[in-house]
Amino acid sequence: MAIFEPLATPHHWKPAALAAGPFTGLQGGAVASLLTGEVEAMAGARNWGTAISAAAWFLRPTPMAELRTQVTVVTEGGRVSVVDNTLWPAGEEQPCATVRVTLSRERAVEVPGFCGSAADPVDPTAFPLRNLRAVHGRSWFMDAMEARAGGDVAWFRLHHAVIADAGPLARVLGPADWTHGIARPVQNAVADPNPNLAVQLFRPPRGAWIGVRAEARWRPEAGLGVGSGVLLDVDGEIGRVSMSVILVPFPGSAPARGQGSAAG
Repeated sequence: MAIFEPLATPHHWKPAALAAGPFTGLQGGAVASLLTGEVEAMAGARNWGTAISAAAWFLRPTPMAELRTQVTVVTEGGRVSVVDNTLWPAGEEQPCATVRVTLSRERAVEVPGFCGSAADPVDPTAFPLRNLRAVHGRSWFMDAMEARAGGDVAWFRLHHAVIADAGPLARVLGPADWTHGIARPVQNAVADPNPNLAVQLFRPPRGAWIGVRAEARWRPEAGLGVGSGVLLDVDGEIGRVSMSVILVPFPGSAPARGQGSAAG
C-alpha cells in the first residue's frame, strides 16, 4: 500500500492514515516525499536525470483530505534541471507546501589522486527498536517505518512506498524530516516544528535503511533553532540534511505561572 494513492483526476492524491503527523494535519516529511516522488516519477520520461537535492517549505498544515499538486519546470536541458511542485487541498487556492527539486544526469569525471571514503557495513537490525506514538493516539507517519537507535545514529526503514514509481530521494526525505527531533536538546518541553527541509544526496542509498547522525541547536529566548545531520545507508554516508526549527508550546498547553512562553 502506498502512503498516497493517485485519484482519477491527474495530480490529485488521497493520503492514507499513515501520512498523518503527531499533531494536526500531515507529517511534513510525508508531504515533501509526495511532492519529490512525483517529480522523480516524471524524470525518466523527461530525461531530467537523478534527483540530487530537494528544498521543501511547509506553508501551513496540510489536512487529511484530497490533495492536488502542480509541477512547474524552472529549467531543463544541459546537465541540470530544476523542477518545482506545489500542493493544495483540492478546491482551495492557498497552497500548503512546495518543493524545489534539482536533478542531474550523471557523467563520470576522472579525478587523478582522488580516493573515496569507505566504511564498514552496518546492520541496523542489531540495534534496539524505537516505538514512538503520536499525541493524537492514531496512526501516523512513524507507523509507516521501522525505527532503530544505534550509537549516535537513528535508523529508519520504510515499509510502504510514498507513491508508485517514487525515486531514492523521496524515500530519504521521510526519515530526514525527523533530524531536529532526534537531537532535541530538551525532551517533552516544547513542540519544535520545522517550516522547511533541505536534503542533498551525493549518491542514492543502497538497501532500505536510512540513517541520520543528527544534531540540533536551540535559542529559546528567540523561539528558534536549527537541525542538521549526516545521512547514511548501511555502507556509509550518502548526503546531508538541514532545517530551521520554530519553538512553540505544546498544543493546548500554557506557560507555567511566572514563566514566559518558550516561543519568546
